[in-house]
Amino acid sequence: MRLTKFTDFSLRVMIYLARHPDGLATIADIAHEYDIPSTHLMKVVHRLAQCGYIVTVRGKGGGMRLARSPDMINVGDLVRDTEDNMDIAECFSAEHQNCPMLPACALKSILIEARKSFLATLDFYRLSDITGGSMPPLVAPLHLVHDMSSPAAGRKKKRSA
Repeated sequence: MRLTKFTDFSLRVMIYLARHPDGLATIADIAHEYDIPSTHLMKVVHRLAQCGYIVTVRGKGGGMRLARSPDMINVGDLVRDTEDNMDIAECFSAEHQNCPMLPACALKSILIEARKSFLATLDFYRLSDITGGSMPPLVAPLHLVHDMSSPAAGRKKKRSA
C-alpha cells in the first residue's frame, strides 16, 4: 500500500504539532522544517482542521495546534481521513469493473485482506507513539490482525533464492 503525498504531509504536520505543543505553529514553520511547499500545506491544514485534528487561529500571531492530545489521535483514522482512495488495484473502483478476470480472480480478496491488515496495524498506534517516544513492539499488532480463516493461515513464507 502506498500513501499519497497528501497523507504523508498530513502525518508530518501532525508529528510537528505534537513535537511543538507550546504555542501556535505556522505553515511557514512546517514548510521550512520539512521542505514542503506552503501551497500544499495549506490544503493539508485545511483538511486536518475540517476533520477536527487541528485548531487554526487566523490573523496576526495566528497558527495551528493539535485539537486534542497526541495520545487521543489514532494513526489509522488519520490515514483513512486523508487518503481519498484506498483502492489497491484498479479493479477496486466502480469505474474499472470491466476486467475479464474479475469473476474468477482470487487476487482481489487477498488484496482486501492485506488492506485490512495494513489499516489494523495503523489502528494500533496513536500519534504519541510516532513522535519520538518508544515504539510498542510490532509483534502485538501482528497477533491482533492474524486471521486463522485466511487461506494463508498456517503457511510458512516461501524464501526466494
